[in-house]
Amino acid sequence: MNELEKMRRVLDRELPGVPVEALMVLDATTGQNGLNQAKEFNDALDLDGLIITKLDGTAKGGIALAVSSQLGLPIYRIGVGESIDDLQSFDAHDFCAALVGEGM
Repeated sequence: MNELEKMRRVLDRELPGVPVEALMVLDATTGQNGLNQAKEFNDALDLDGLIITKLDGTAKGGIALAVSSQLGLPIYRIGVGESIDDLQSFDAHDFCAALVGEGM
């Protein structure tokens, strides 16, 4: 975490005014531990958003909603496969429908 914090400080110092976003990539299979991880990363980096991966497996990714809600972070992308085209924009309606078994 110290190294990540240092990278953020150096970027802010060396590139003043240049927008830098910190996104956390969260594995959908992580479970409740994902919330603890996200809190730690958010404390260190002041996260700007989330990318949720491995939604093509058996994981439904419910932890994504908990992390997004508790930390106030938007979900930018979801990974539903292994190719670059499988990194899709997040659609809350489709995600919720898939989460409760009514879609995708």
